[in-house]
Amino acid sequence: MTNRPTIVCLCGSTRFGEAFQEANLRETLAGRIVLSIGCDTKSDSELWSGSPEEAAQIKAALDELHKRKIDLADEILVLNVGGYVGESTRSEIAYAEQHGKYVRYLEATGLYGTVLVGDTDG
Repeated sequence: MTNRPTIVCLCGSTRFGEAFQEANLRETLAGRIVLSIGCDTKSDSELWSGSPEEAAQIKAALDELHKRKIDLADEILVLNVGGYVGESTRSEIAYAEQHGKYVRYLEATGLYGTVLVGDTDG
């Protein structure tokens, strides 16, 4: 059996696009396979010009797709910039925990965890 790198799925609000880019680079340089968001529903919304209902359907589909990425991952890294964890991210954390995934956090907080980005012994 071959030893493969750890697969990490980045989770967090798409409003923190820069944090996703930085974490992707940092995790890749640490030798991990990184799964991330495929689109940003805030800035990429001009790519589809549908109704609010269509936008809601697309967001729901993207949320489900992200959970499939969590299925593939060994762990998730929550990009809780400034301690912010929104509803979708809380759902992803719960999903990861229910499926036995290790959860790391960008920023230590009392509410959502105390594991920092570089700490994988947690």
